[in-house]
Amino acid sequence: MLKYILAAIHVHAAAEYPRECCGLLLAVGRKQQYFPCANTATDPKEEFRIGAEDYAAAEDIGEVIGIVHSHPDATSRPSPRDLAMCEATELPWHIISWPEGDLRTVVPTGFTPLLKRPFVHGAWDCWQVCADWYKREYGLDFEAFKRADGWWESADAESLYESNYEAAGFVRVDQPQRGDMIVMEVGRTKHPNHAGIYLGIDPSLPEEESGVHGPGPFLLHHLYGRPSEIIVFGGPWLDRTRLILRHATIMS
Repeated sequence: MLKYILAAIHVHAAAEYPRECCGLLLAVGRKQQYFPCANTATDPKEEFRIGAEDYAAAEDIGEVIGIVHSHPDATSRPSPRDLAMCEATELPWHIISWPEGDLRTVVPTGFTPLLKRPFVHGAWDCWQVCADWYKREYGLDFEAFKRADGWWESADAESLYESNYEAAGFVRVDQPQRGDMIVMEVGRTKHPNHAGIYLGIDPSLPEEESGVHGPGPFLLHHLYGRPSEIIVFGGPWLDRTRLILRHATIMS
């Protein structure tokens, strides 16, 4: 990283300490510029959030080519959320430990395994593992739905799966076939809040080994707080099922 950019990040990290600083790395013509942003997270000592206004203001100046934030009193090692959001934004993430000043850059790989990914709500969660499966199996791209953690706990909140499945190209069916999305109610919830891909008797996955054998039927899912996995679909999971959804691309 260029020295004057790094110096600007140091100044910002020091000014915000012990909060996390955050900003954007911009390409402005042939030059680069660090654009400091306000951290709008609820708990800025533990995480960061860049507001839409700051992002738009930065884009008025130049092209966003990187995300920057600090880890106060911690190493520059990326957290699972850092890794997930690096992939989601498709931009390099530059992480600086403060006050140590160590800088580490994480570059998106363009590929996150469907299995054993850590849970990060809003980036690596039950909806995202479904969306990634459809992308790899059928080349489908979905809108990046915004979802606040715990949305399912309030009866007044929008029921995200029920409200958005038709706009995303899904229709409701009675009996599942391979590739259908199973939407369930799990835990204390006011709405269907969990989804997985019904694999039928074939647990194979696109572009990676599942390592799963047996008669099935199987379900690929990512339960809150646990790594993504393939399970046998039946019993209590069947009891929790509220919607069976089939995408128009695979209607038969």
